[in-house]
Amino acid sequence: MALRIPIHHMTMKKLNSHSNGHTPLSWRCNLATDALLSPQSSIFLPSCSPSGQVKPLLVTCASGAAPSAANLAPGTPVRPTSILVVGATGTLGRQVVRRALDEGYDVRCLVRPRPIPADFLRDWGAIVVNGDLSKPETIPATLVGVHTIIDCATGRPEEPIKTVDWEGKVALIQCAKAMGIQKYVFFSIHNCDKHPEVPLMEIKYCTEKFLQDSGINHTIIRLCGFMQGLIGQYAVPILEEKSVWGTDAPTRIAYMDTQDIARLTLIALRNEKVNGKLLTFAGPRAWTTQEVIALCERLGGQDANVTTVPVSVLKLTRQLTRLFEWTSDVADRLAFSEVLSSDTVFSVPMTETYSLLGVDSKDIASLEKYLQDYFTNILKKLKNIKAQSKQSDFYI
Repeated sequence: MALRIPIHHMTMKKLNSHSNGHTPLSWRCNLATDALLSPQSSIFLPSCSPSGQVKPLLVTCASGAAPSAANLAPGTPVRPTSILVVGATGTLGRQVVRRALDEGYDVRCLVRPRPIPADFLRDWGAIVVNGDLSKPETIPATLVGVHTIIDCATGRPEEPIKTVDWEGKVALIQCAKAMGIQKYVFFSIHNCDKHPEVPLMEIKYCTEKFLQDSGINHTIIRLCGFMQGLIGQYAVPILEEKSVWGTDAPTRIAYMDTQDIARLTLIALRNEKVNGKLLTFAGPRAWTTQEVIALCERLGGQDANVTTVPVSVLKLTRQLTRLFEWTSDVADRLAFSEVLSSDTVFSVPMTETYSLLGVDSKDIASLEKYLQDYFTNILKKLKNIKAQSKQSDFYI
């Protein structure tokens, strides 16, 4: 039989409007509170389009479920320890999986079918299920028996932002609502509500509103930046004596270790006080690009070959890429680069959040400590490799 998921009473509301040439997402969809699984009903997904028009997409999930399974009532018992991590192979997602497993949760990972399987997740003890947010019909089967969804997913650089980050998330939230998921944790971007000119940030904000209107018990966590991203961007190029790209803007970002983000997320998951709240996680200190590069130079023991890109060049490049349809998504990502290259501070005070979660600020890794550990370990390995190389040369 075909299992169909219903969403009713879609309403259209103007979120905002702008005169800068960028057309924003122009609707918010309200989910019906009585949306339950029914073999006669269907799910209709709004299509994200610049014109603001809605194109309904009929999504069905072919399954061999018994007729009684299609008549699930709200509150069907599932283990509270049952978690589905979406985006489990990503920088943050894999840390959430690892932490949840260490704390005794039953972890299921939604992973796209891929040539190279995500075997490391299975090796850790997680259950891997194939699904794809860009193919909504694959979603419902992955949610059976799940209590909580932790949504770490984002689109790949080579695909349109809206495919996964908007259309896929709308489908996931609707399916979660219809199938009685007890809690939904969504990772967003700090200040996404203040930059509607950036497609990714606007989509994150619209997804926040969509989740809030869905009626699902949820927690939204906005993030400032990952320390892990600095390794490939700055640390490795400096060690390999390659060019390091930076900007001339004084943007400050409070980077946070994804292991700390995962730990705080699991604490928040068990804390009833954060239900329905919007939290922002930020590291102990906000850093400029120049300060991060200088820190890497000091810890790595060598100077960086820095290539500075003026913000004006980024803006010009974005305007040029808008001339060609096939570069539209490149332009969207350059728009995000403009925000990161402006006089902006991506940070918030964390005292209240630490108090709410019962966390000691001393237990949160600083960027200095994180990079010091990285450079210490990598330089030891490089010295060992050089020593082995010299011994080999001697015997030859």
